[in-house]
Amino acid sequence: MSTSAEQRLPAWAVWSNAVPVLAGVLLAFTWGRDMPPWVVAVIAALLFGAVLAAVHHAEVVAHRVGEPFGSLVLAVAVTVIEVALIITMMSAKGAKGAGLARDTVFAAVMITCNGIAGLCLLLGALKRGLALFNADGTSTVFGAIITLAGLTLVLPTFTTSQPGPEFNDTQLTFAALASIAVYGLFISALTVRHRPDYLPVGRDGGGAGSGSDSDAGFESDTGFENDTGFDEDGYEGERPTARQALISLGLLVLALVAVVGLGKGVSPTIERGVDRAGLPASVVGVVIALMVLLPEAIAAVRAAQRDEVQTSLNLALGSAMASIGLTIPAIAVATVWLSTPLLLGLDASHMVLLAMTVAVGTLTFVRGRATLVQGGAHLVLCAGYLVLAVSP
Repeated sequence: MSTSAEQRLPAWAVWSNAVPVLAGVLLAFTWGRDMPPWVVAVIAALLFGAVLAAVHHAEVVAHRVGEPFGSLVLAVAVTVIEVALIITMMSAKGAKGAGLARDTVFAAVMITCNGIAGLCLLLGALKRGLALFNADGTSTVFGAIITLAGLTLVLPTFTTSQPGPEFNDTQLTFAALASIAVYGLFISALTVRHRPDYLPVGRDGGGAGSGSDSDAGFESDTGFENDTGFDEDGYEGERPTARQALISLGLLVLALVAVVGLGKGVSPTIERGVDRAGLPASVVGVVIALMVLLPEAIAAVRAAQRDEVQTSLNLALGSAMASIGLTIPAIAVATVWLSTPLLLGLDASHMVLLAMTVAVGTLTFVRGRATLVQGGAHLVLCAGYLVLAVSP
């Protein structure tokens, strides 16, 4: 077997270099044009391929820089896609897109905190009996998510300065600045001040996160610390070279640009499909969130399959943090030149779902271990949200 990191890549990684280029070429030829259905089908196929390519190249970069820095790469990349799609669709839809940012951000929170996190906890528990992670890190970031979600998605429903579920200019400015501040503190904790809290349990000194002797014994009995074929960050194969990481970074950027552009191209088809099906307009936000979070979901599931539940949660919860902490300020700035009002407040049923997520998530993430029941509970909450999005 070759010791080259490049030769250790899975077979699909070969085409992951070509797909972003093909997607970029297709974007150049289709931008701003009306397209027949068969072209839309081709765009959708390449869009999906570009998402998978983005997953691979983000993981290469993440492998190079190591955890927990690597988790930021994909989270920020996903947020860039999300913000770009929201702004382009809001500008195109006008007043009809007033709630698109709220719907997309809330969908991202529910999908990451319940769907992706729940699936990864379930996989971890199925593989090892218990899914082990660092309670100090996960509880800290979940607390920050709760703070920002309450501030930006719940409070606007109850403020009285503006009619409807929206902030006035002063309130929106404060919410944007507070979101950036909390996200900045999270980045500082993740990468510098409390980095061990976000490292995989049992590796690089991260084992203290579970905080109990029984957890340490569980790791020893299952052989978690003695797995072969993975480096100290939980990635398979040798660490990529600087050249490989730079190439992947460039292809990652190209893939993200292609996803944003091609996503804009297929968005009218998505909107027409939602309208013809008689579904609520908020379903568009769910579709956007599902599309842009696909790279995050794939990367998180692959990490869970490597017994790296902490890395999975870094990806899931970090993406939720980025979705609120970066998307809301970006949209707030965009409203300066967009004539569209910005509706942020959730309705009653969504606030109930958020409250249930807070309660269940608190009981899950403060313990440092999760069973099948806890993973299943989060998945049920995500499924409930999706059902109510289609049938409110």
